[in-house]
Amino acid sequence: MPSRTVTRLSSKGQIVIPKPVREAHGWAAGTEFLVEDEGDRLVLRPRRRGPGVAVEEVLGCTGYRGPRRSLAEMEEAIARGVQER
Repeated sequence: MPSRTVTRLSSKGQIVIPKPVREAHGWAAGTEFLVEDEGDRLVLRPRRRGPGVAVEEVLGCTGYRGPRRSLAEMEEAIARGVQER
């Protein structure tokens, strides 16, 4: 449910997000926001940092269909490629 309140821009360019709004959204000190300038208004979106992606989740995304290679095999292939240059 949208709410409306007034806040003021400080001489340092800071705006305070009212405590009830911060608490309702679970925003603590240090929360990072993306600032989107939409002409006549600004939109603040909390920057979400996910847990990351496990390697297993992206395996197969490259389209490679050959046999699996170990890290040592990949490093050897890279070293050979560098030597050939």
